[in-house]
Amino acid sequence: MNLPDYNFLSAPLPLITLLHIFTFSLHLIAMNFMLGGVIIVLWGGFNNRWEDLTVQKFVKLFPTAMAATISLGIPPFLFLQLVYSKQVYAAAIMSGWFWLMIIPVLVVTYYCFYSVSFSQKTNKQYRRLLLWVVLLGLLYVSFIYSSIFSMAERPAFMKSLYTLHQSGVMLNTNFGDYLFRWGHMVFGAITIGGFFIGLVGRDNAQAFSVGKTFFLGGMIVTALLGTLYLFTLNEYWAVLMRRGTLYFLSLGIILSFSSLHFFFRKKFMISGTMVFASLITMVTTRHSLRLVRLAEDFDPSLIKIDPQWSIVFFFLFFFVLAIALIGYMLRLYFND
Repeated sequence: MNLPDYNFLSAPLPLITLLHIFTFSLHLIAMNFMLGGVIIVLWGGFNNRWEDLTVQKFVKLFPTAMAATISLGIPPFLFLQLVYSKQVYAAAIMSGWFWLMIIPVLVVTYYCFYSVSFSQKTNKQYRRLLLWVVLLGLLYVSFIYSSIFSMAERPAFMKSLYTLHQSGVMLNTNFGDYLFRWGHMVFGAITIGGFFIGLVGRDNAQAFSVGKTFFLGGMIVTALLGTLYLFTLNEYWAVLMRRGTLYFLSLGIILSFSSLHFFFRKKFMISGTMVFASLITMVTTRHSLRLVRLAEDFDPSLIKIDPQWSIVFFFLFFFVLAIALIGYMLRLYFND
């Protein structure tokens, strides 16, 4: 009996990698809008917070932003699974109960977003309570993802940990692998959230001031946490330098801080383009680190390629169409 062979890639590895990096960057933009927006709505220095027009717009956009975050998160996850299926599957099994809890947590979070969106502006405490539930849910999901995906890069560690017990409630205990990176992601979300607060409230002096504060402050803290994370990677510096990864990362840092100049002058298109480009450099750097960490155990370039171009073109057509429609809707909304 000849069993079907699933150990192949249905498209060239460079194309899969490119699509993974680009779609994951789009996912992060939507996710950062949502997570950073919640944090800023809760802690931003708004007078009459729930009466503020910028806050009202964000509250109305939260359910849509979560739908976009989930939809844009599926393609990069599938591209990751396509190449690193065994590693991700093993890590998810080891943290199985935490992984399964993501679904009910997201359901509750989604409900709370809709409840906040449709609740009365005068019901302040109720809105605040729901957004706190949302924030805790989003932080849980992001932390579990960071733990699982970082553990997937440690096959030997997973094997040793699995021999201890198979309870399905194991987290990555090598916290140095991901705690700073997780903090970098959270404050990166605050940075992007500040950008969008400034964009949406560009004609409101107070809202723009709040956006500037969180955009600048979030970027500084993100840079500090990113630097601390780099120090935990000292054993990989030589390899990353040879791959040109650290130079690419430096370009991203320059783009990030340069975007502040254009943001303060309300040139949002230039600033936003620079922020998105810097985000792509961060995602690319993260991908390079994954390759370096797995180098001794797994080389994706050795996987057999068996192209299935009809599926690839089908995905690309509808993906480009969806991005065009989303861009058109965002343009209509932000120009309103």
